[in-house]
Parts: sequence; structure tokens; C-alpha cells
Amino acid sequence: MADLKQVYRDLVQFEIELWNAVDSRLQAAHGLPLTSFEVMRLLGQRSECRVQDVAEAFGITVGGTSKVVDRLEASGYCRRRPNPNDRRSSLIELTPEGRRLTDAAEKDFAAELDLRIGSVLSGDELEAFGATLRTLRAARPR
Repeated sequence: MADLKQVYRDLVQFEIELWNAVDSRLQAAHGLPLTSFEVMRLLGQRSECRVQDVAEAFGITVGGTSKVVDRLEASGYCRRRPNPNDRRSSLIELTPEGRRLTDAAEKDFAAELDLRIGSVLSGDELEAFGATLRTLRAARPR
């Protein structure tokens, strides 16, 4: 039987190494931290999104999410507009500049994932790994 503590250490260490590698590549190529890129990708995939929606998607606090959105807005990559259905919240959307940056960064994001995962695992191994991660995430205690 596999040592669960070693599996944990390997999984966490790989996640840290992967995060740092992708973050470094995006920062070097685009001046864009991975956290900001992830939020921008989500905004690009949804037509309407509130700060709360972003926070829920990533499992982080609304306050932390709001700070990321504030930085993106100050950089001109997204904008807030009034939410016609709820005056207490606003909707966030990418600006054209934010969309261009997200599209450009997407290429480097994909290339780094391919370098660190896609070129290491076969298609079958990658499918099995993904299925295992989905199983673990679905079974997590709430």
C-alpha cells in the first residue's frame, strides 16, 4: 500500500513547483501573476460575473478576490459595471486590453503545462490522473 503521507508530500510539492513555474513564465513574458491570469481566464469564460462568483469558483474569500479585481481594474484589464439585478453588487468584465493579454498569456500557460505535464504523461496516464483528481475532489468532506 502506498504511503499516504508521501503521496501528500509529492502532490503538494508538485503543485508548488507547477504553480511557481507557470507564475514565473507568465510574469516574465507578460508581467502577469498567475493569480491575476486565473481570474482573467474566468472572466473571459463568463458573460456576467460578480466578485462573489469569482471567489466561489476558486474557493477563496470575497475580500481577497476583490483585491485581485481592484488590481486588474487599476491596470485597465477589467472593469466593473452596475449589476442591473442587484444594486449592491457590480458585474466584472474584461476590457479589450484584458482580453488581448489573457489570449497572449494563454499560449504561455498552455506551453508550460505541456512542458511539465503533457510531455511527461501519456494520454492514457493523463486521463487516469485527471480522473483520480476528480474522484478525490468529489469525495472531499464539506
